[in-house]
Amino acid sequence: MMCRTWGRLFVLFILVWAVAGCASGPKVERRAVDETIDLSGRWNDTDSRLVAEEMIQDCLSRPWVERFMASHGQKAPAVIVGRVRNKTSEHINVETFVKNLERALINSGRVQFVASSSERGQIREERVDMASNATQETVKSPGEEYGADFMLIGSINSIRDEIKGKAVMFYQVNLELVSLENNIKAWIGEKQIKKFIKRPKTTW
Repeated sequence: MMCRTWGRLFVLFILVWAVAGCASGPKVERRAVDETIDLSGRWNDTDSRLVAEEMIQDCLSRPWVERFMASHGQKAPAVIVGRVRNKTSEHINVETFVKNLERALINSGRVQFVASSSERGQIREERVDMASNATQETVKSPGEEYGADFMLIGSINSIRDEIKGKAVMFYQVNLELVSLENNIKAWIGEKQIKKFIKRPKTTW
């Protein structure tokens, strides 16, 4: 009799716990977007932002900017960001990293920035529509686009070493600035990140 009573109480406890778990929603905390939060140890928004800012700062501090301006009547070089390849084994939103690179370049004030190929396609479509619908005073003529002087290309690579609940994530970002006139590489940059991950042992 006592065993049945305890059994019923145990089942009741499980049911109450399950209902309470289903009824409670997720707990959400708002954080500053520039706060570093590492959960899995994988590439995240902080890595993307900091790597982009640091590498662009290094890129623009090198002599190629002054050399270009000296030979082009002090005109600031025009830069476009090309393809950045994800060569890691994980999913990385490369577009976010590219936008971080673009923002760092534009906000530096040291270079002019040219729209990407996909963005130019939209703008050209707008010019075609403008030719038929805009006033003569405001219409923009085709063939007046500003050509880029340099293209920034690169890749993201990773190595993972893991054993018995411990892992090391190593990332290496390589960027190259290439002259569109003669394919000469004006700058090569490299940034490495290493993260040590220790997973807690499950206790019962």
